[in-house]
Amino acid sequence: MSNALNAATDPMPHLVRHVANLAFDDLPPSAIACAKTFILDTLGVGIAGANGTGVGNLRKLAQTWGREPEATVWGSGERLPAASAALVNGYQIHSLEYDCVHERAVLHPMAAILSAAIAFSERRVAHGGAPVDGRSFIAAIVAAVDLATFLGFAARGSLRFFRPSTAGGFGAAATIAKLSGFDEHQVANALGIQYSQASGTMQAHVEGSPCLALQVGFAGRAGLVSADLAGAGFEGPRDILTGRHGYFRLFENDRFAIDGEIERIGRDYQVEELAHKPFPSGRLTHGTIDALMQLQSRHGFKAEDMASLECFVPPVVARQVGRPDIATPDPNYAKLCIPFVAATFLRHGRVDVGEFLGAEMLNDPITHALAGRVAVTEDDNPDLNAMNPQRFVLTLKNGDRHELTLNHVLGHPKAPLTAAQNVEKFMRNWATNPALATADGEWLAETIAQLETVKDITDITRLMVPADLR
Repeated sequence: MSNALNAATDPMPHLVRHVANLAFDDLPPSAIACAKTFILDTLGVGIAGANGTGVGNLRKLAQTWGREPEATVWGSGERLPAASAALVNGYQIHSLEYDCVHERAVLHPMAAILSAAIAFSERRVAHGGAPVDGRSFIAAIVAAVDLATFLGFAARGSLRFFRPSTAGGFGAAATIAKLSGFDEHQVANALGIQYSQASGTMQAHVEGSPCLALQVGFAGRAGLVSADLAGAGFEGPRDILTGRHGYFRLFENDRFAIDGEIERIGRDYQVEELAHKPFPSGRLTHGTIDALMQLQSRHGFKAEDMASLECFVPPVVARQVGRPDIATPDPNYAKLCIPFVAATFLRHGRVDVGEFLGAEMLNDPITHALAGRVAVTEDDNPDLNAMNPQRFVLTLKNGDRHELTLNHVLGHPKAPLTAAQNVEKFMRNWATNPALATADGEWLAETIAQLETVKDITDITRLMVPADLR
């Protein structure tokens, strides 16, 4: 793909102005409502993420990096330096593959953004600074999501780097810059410094390594540090997106489209395009679960009735989660494998956090036998970032054959969870930590619902720890 049409267009000035100048009063009610929805959703998956692989060891290790009590680890209550808290909470948010996603950008933006933003807000109060209020917080989150997702939806190549880390880190830097009250020059410096820290490859995804979620934590920590450095007067490079060695040239394999995309920033708020993850598995596996739910509802078959399920999916889906089932998968591999996830639903009638915990679940012979009946085929969709449409062909042992095409998967803005379902998901995640009182979770959900009236954002973290640690 030629980028000649884009060569004269530098999107950075527009993006920097948007981050520096967006105000709460600029936002339509729909964007405010979506921001609150996905802030709550992200807090919930961060609480549940305390069950992720190696979280306890990560928390202990983070305490050796410094003990200044600036910010809170969600769920367990340790107090750490803000940068370390951003890393741990970012890891928890993404560790269960349960956090929201912007499908067109192929990006989970909220994990790095929210972990960094809350750590910054707590640090400021801990050092005697003015608290961050809810209106400012919402505006900062919306602006950061806009910037981070632009880096995804303007890209045209297949994934080589892990966008929740690479693009998510820019979002984290942007939200801290905005909460800090930076002018355009300082915002540009924060983003330039962040580019010097950008990292995160897809190899961890291919292998199902816990380092996938660690890369999100790294991005949250880096965004906070980048903004701190900009605030201290450090200058960053400026032509960081379309320059000779800019982000789109290197991270996105020189395949991108600026014209026709940059115009969306400030016109369409990308927080309104975020999709829920109804299940704690890779978003790209959700189409198969959705299809099985619908087919089972229509035709009433049982797991043992299925002869085969053929999944015809776009390239990004096939390449990222069309991996083969293996006998003894790690949790991170299993939840990124369509055959295993499909078999899990058929076996248990649900896909929830517990289905990926423990050897009994992961090594279950019936689950793996069912997975062997699921085939994934890459279709000819020319858009290398498209997640839909997806087509499914179910064949039953009695010879019946049923087809289903999904244009939007459950959780997408055009097939959304209801407000009640969002709260129910949050409370289900809250309940994974028995040390947290149900009443506190209900209070937190009610507080987020009226977040624009909150005077101090740190109020929302005070009940996210066991009562005896407050």
